[in-house]
Amino acid sequence: MKKRTVKHQRKTTETNVKIELNIDGTGRFRVYTGVGFLDHMLSLFARHGCFDLKIIAKGDLEVDIHHTNEDVGIALGEAFAKAIGNKKGIRRFGSMNVAVPMEEALARIALDISGRPSLYMRCVGKPVPPTYIDRQGYSLNSAKQFLEAFVRNAGINLHIEYRGEDLHHVLEAIFKALGRALCDATRVDPRIKGVPSTKGKL
Repeated sequence: MKKRTVKHQRKTTETNVKIELNIDGTGRFRVYTGVGFLDHMLSLFARHGCFDLKIIAKGDLEVDIHHTNEDVGIALGEAFAKAIGNKKGIRRFGSMNVAVPMEEALARIALDISGRPSLYMRCVGKPVPPTYIDRQGYSLNSAKQFLEAFVRNAGINLHIEYRGEDLHHVLEAIFKALGRALCDATRVDPRIKGVPSTKGKL
């Protein structure tokens, strides 16, 4: 099987993001974006998705974290789209059976590498307190902005259900579950011939 690896760079006047990705890796990672909590989440994503991932990003953090957070999402989505390639033989779906607990928090994820990107997030039960996690101001809204940028550029339809009382725990469960679901969806299944769609195209 052809190696599904890619080196990708996205450079703007606000950020410079360099990514090395191996979909068929073992979960090795080196992540530095300048946004500490995002680094933590992407390390968990890579480890539990068994992706080899290197991200080095420089952004205008003197303004705030928004540009860096969003542009890393864009670049990572672009990198996955390139690495997946023509989608022949992939399993395509990450099942809603992918559920990850983190103490009192629980995240369930389903995804489809469909080429029709969209993000749906739903809190089950009592809303998570709208707090900031760290001194840089990472929040649930920051995570949504990152995920929206990622799925839009990777061509993924992503559904997330979550519950919990501690935002750190909630986001940790979400990123771990995303890694596991995407690992499942990107696997090559020898039983699948061509693109996994009755249309013949994704």
